[in-house]
Amino acid sequence: MQYETLRIENAPGTTDADGIRVLVINRPEVMNSMNTLMFEEMREAFHQLAFDNTVRVLIITGQGTRAFSAGGDLKERNGMSDETWRRQHQLIEGVFMTVKDFPVPVIAAVEGHAHGGGLELAMMTDFIVASRTATMSLAEVKRGILPGGGGVQNMVRVAGMPRAKQLLFTGDAFSGEQAAQWNIVNELTEPGEALAGATQIAQRIVKSAPMSVRYIKLSASRGGEVDFHTGYAMDIAAYNVLVSSNDRLEGVAAFNEKRPPRWTNT
Repeated sequence: MQYETLRIENAPGTTDADGIRVLVINRPEVMNSMNTLMFEEMREAFHQLAFDNTVRVLIITGQGTRAFSAGGDLKERNGMSDETWRRQHQLIEGVFMTVKDFPVPVIAAVEGHAHGGGLELAMMTDFIVASRTATMSLAEVKRGILPGGGGVQNMVRVAGMPRAKQLLFTGDAFSGEQAAQWNIVNELTEPGEALAGATQIAQRIVKSAPMSVRYIKLSASRGGEVDFHTGYAMDIAAYNVLVSSNDRLEGVAAFNEKRPPRWTNT
């Protein structure tokens, strides 16, 4: 399907069979800022990708190296009525939660600027790979609102309460290197190499058993939100499903036969 504000393509150097797709935010003329049409197209794109069994890893990035996304399109929002603003935000909330709950790993590859909703989108993924020269912020406090795309909750969880409060209270910008020091970013790359870095990690992920990766994502994501014993019960429930899978048999056989496994996702 063709979109006006997005592209979906295979990761560089990969084929359809590798299962590594890239969703490109494609409004470089406005620093990939996100308007209503983009969120409508994202809703459709994520729905289609979530039900595509050939997708093993999804990478989200911005077109060009100037910006991942500068956030919401404030020119579109200028003069927007409260009712229209709230309607748009309901759409945003649904899209961002779809990213957080996406069934396979999602990686953000961040170059340049990632501000407001752009950074919030990146933080809804499983982890971020960013250029050392990336610049990030959650500056909604300077616009009379607060981060409404999960930024408050995600920042507290990854950066810790004191650091998160400082960044949220001030809206100060920070670099990719600072983001890595504060656990907001997993991996740093040289400028222009974030997508390549994310792809390299994705290529390692797709060597793992597909069902195992899906269940680990579910158990880690949901288990991290509850007490240990409840989370561990989720681990064991998933473990017992995998014990009966064909891929568990294949994984053990491949180890003993000293060959790469041939996963069937069953």
